[in-house]
Amino acid sequence: MIRIDSPSNMTFKEGQEFKVRIRPQDSCSSFAINIGHDSENVAMHFNARFDCQGDTNTIVFNSLSGGSWGDELREGNFPFVRGEECKFHINFNNEQFYIKLPDGSMLNFPNRLGDVKYQYFDVSGEARIVGIKIK
Repeated sequence: MIRIDSPSNMTFKEGQEFKVRIRPQDSCSSFAINIGHDSENVAMHFNARFDCQGDTNTIVFNSLSGGSWGDELREGNFPFVRGEECKFHINFNNEQFYIKLPDGSMLNFPNRLGDVKYQYFDVSGEARIVGIKIK
């Protein structure tokens, strides 16, 4: 399990782009990226599941508000390969998160917390973080 919490002075604002490069381990079952205010208030939970909790090659989105999970949304497009580095980009506004996957396809997830600035980032799972950049 790898976990990286963001430095307290790191902020992701509407109009910026969050770039993530990750290399899933050869035996990776899943990895997740969380963006929000803190561990109890996550605007976007992005969970790439190779084989985890009954899901195979599925991206599961959710949000966490006051420690309570919302309804999960599932996406069948799964351009991740164990052992191969992948890069994707995240943008957002007060209504939606926009995720560009490694194959160039786009996914949307509602910004259920509705804010335009987040300071909490968490990357976890069986993957190595190659790079994270906000610009």
